[in-house]
Amino acid sequence: MTAFVVDTNVAIVANGRGTHADLQCQRSCVERLATVVREEIIAIDDAGLILAEYASRLSRSGQPGMGDAFLKHLFDHQYQLGRVRRITVRPTADTQRGFQELPENTLDRSDRKFLAVAVVAKAALLNATDSDWNEQRALLNRLQVHVHQLCPQHASKAAGPDR
Repeated sequence: MTAFVVDTNVAIVANGRGTHADLQCQRSCVERLATVVREEIIAIDDAGLILAEYASRLSRSGQPGMGDAFLKHLFDHQYQLGRVRRITVRPTADTQRGFQELPENTLDRSDRKFLAVAVVAKAALLNATDSDWNEQRALLNRLQVHVHQLCPQHASKAAGPDR
């Protein structure tokens, strides 16, 4: 079974707040998160960097949106191995890498934790509106990380600033 690392923007779009994404994109994110929660394994770091980012943008109560429900699911199941995979990644002071598991890169610093977890977990990434994943295709190919673009119409700089 493939594990997935979920970029925060997917949950934000699923909530339908603070985003330039259209309703089709929001629907795609809601449906994909529902499937991931029901049927897939979610990969996060064991230091809590990803959960902290989610918690800063989503509600742990699980309400009112699907993105919030996703966060609640993660908190409730983070130690159930069949549902959530907690991955060890090692931050580094090397500003060109961010994590020991990554080569030198120009990826946005806030996205490096997602990529490091994906590399170690051999997981795919889910993205909705972050253009960095398209811009960093060469790096992703080199690291053999696949990105599922849920909203390709919004995942480029021309589409807008949401991350």
